Amino acid sequence: MEFETDKSFFTGRLKSMGFALRGAFKLITTEHSVMVQSSIAVLLIIAGFYYEISREEWMFQTLASGLVLGIEGINTAVEKVADFIHPEFHKKIGFIKDIAAGAVFFAAMTAIAVGCLIYIPKL
Repeated sequence: MEFETDKSFFTGRLKSMGFALRGAFKLITTEHSVMVQSSIAVLLIIAGFYYEISREEWMFQTLASGLVLGIEGINTAVEKVADFIHPEFHKKIGFIKDIAAGAVFFAAMTAIAVGCLIYIPKL
């Protein structure tokens, strides 16, 4: 099977969006951590409306949620590639996976800090 590029800018972008949406759907429906993080993002959206957060707070909340979900997607991709390349346990593969998980941890801690800065004063 040979890969063929799309010569048209518009149809190429549409195909790319289709692949991206399919990937996002796979992440949300197959990865438990993404399911939890997506649920938290939905709860934060509800809380944002309830507490009538400002435009700037919406911006930070949206960026924080997107950061966590985006980094989690990259982490999942790294894990899947690592498992494909080396299915059995290997110390170096474990190290790589730990680093990718650490990136998710940093993003999640940042999102928690943003959430605290937005919601603690409102409580």
